[in-house]
Amino acid sequence: MQVFKFGGASVKDAEAVRNVLRVLQSQATDYLMIVVSAMGKTTNALEKVWHFREEGKTEDALAQMEHSVEFHQQVASELFPANDPVHERLGYILSELRQRILTPPAENRDFSYDQIVSTGELLSTTLVSAWLNLQGFGNTWLDARKLICTDSVYREAGVNWESSTQAINRAWTQVQPHPNGKVALTQGFIGCDAHGYTTTLGREGSDYTAAILAFALQADSVTIWKDVPGMLNADPKFFENTQRLARISYKEAIELSYYGASVIHPKTIKPLQNADIPLYVRSFLEPTSPGTEIQSVTNDDTLIPSYIFKEDQVLISISPRDFSFIVEENLSHLFGLLARERIRVNLMQNSALSFSVCANRDPHRIERLLSALENDYIVRYNEPVTLITIRHYTEPVIRELLTGKEILVEQRSRSTARYVVRN
Repeated sequence: MQVFKFGGASVKDAEAVRNVLRVLQSQATDYLMIVVSAMGKTTNALEKVWHFREEGKTEDALAQMEHSVEFHQQVASELFPANDPVHERLGYILSELRQRILTPPAENRDFSYDQIVSTGELLSTTLVSAWLNLQGFGNTWLDARKLICTDSVYREAGVNWESSTQAINRAWTQVQPHPNGKVALTQGFIGCDAHGYTTTLGREGSDYTAAILAFALQADSVTIWKDVPGMLNADPKFFENTQRLARISYKEAIELSYYGASVIHPKTIKPLQNADIPLYVRSFLEPTSPGTEIQSVTNDDTLIPSYIFKEDQVLISISPRDFSFIVEENLSHLFGLLARERIRVNLMQNSALSFSVCANRDPHRIERLLSALENDYIVRYNEPVTLITIRHYTEPVIRELLTGKEILVEQRSRSTARYVVRN
């Protein structure tokens, strides 16, 4: 039993969908669960739809939605004949999205986000599943909202593991074998709460979906198919001569994903580690290449320096108005506010008179935090800034990466150096 996850780049257009079939045909597996993300930049496009709707700009939201409609219809026209039932199924999903846009926004912005942005995965899996079936690669489409049971923390839902495991195994027993084996295909990123509302697992959460399914089904392995040859020591979009990390431990993968390595969602590793399920990161462009293997090794971790850049950050510095020391009571209050506003803290540092955090730049959440702090604290902030993390650093690497940058915060441990910088 294997779990394969295909991200947005691997299904970005009609030719990419055709390539998914080639990848599947190159792999020998009789029992397979396939997880598919939204196509290309669809999630970004739907986030724009959501923003317009939240601002009361319904016409702009509908106009933005039309771009996604046209894109998916174009892909469908390239893959299917005009009378194929898939066109009607896509039309139904898009009609539901249109109705959500026309419905007055809910008080909870994150709830509205999940109902709109989750549409991308429903569209992509409908297309990919139908295409594979049309080409003779039989598979059963499953609705992830009936598999992944979550709480109601919208945009960052927590998984009910017991209920999800039961639902996943129940659905798997109902999947009928096809000539190519027993294959199911479902959505990444999305789930459902106890009230029947769609939830999402956090941005880029399809990796996490694959791990949840693998844990529940006790799979032999999980493979994430990417447009890179495996986990690299830096983002090839920004660095030349990157190196592939051939084999690393769960621990090292958790460290890298926590610091912001975009190849793997941070929550992916733990359920796989708990069940001792190996994770492979491989290239859908070269499916026979080895990629990266992640499992419970303890002494094979490479010491190759890895560079992780998190851009579009905000650095917030908080000081008590009465110039008193920052003590445990202050920190407890501040952490409570950060948790309440669900602000993801990527780095923190405190001195006698101030406490600083580097966080994802979310204007709406940051504005609420600043409002809650203004009576008791003096707050200063810098934006946008970049958080640079160097795992297994060397002094030459640090000098090279920091040249021409203003350092606002510096932290070092034996294996990791972190800097908040302004270009």
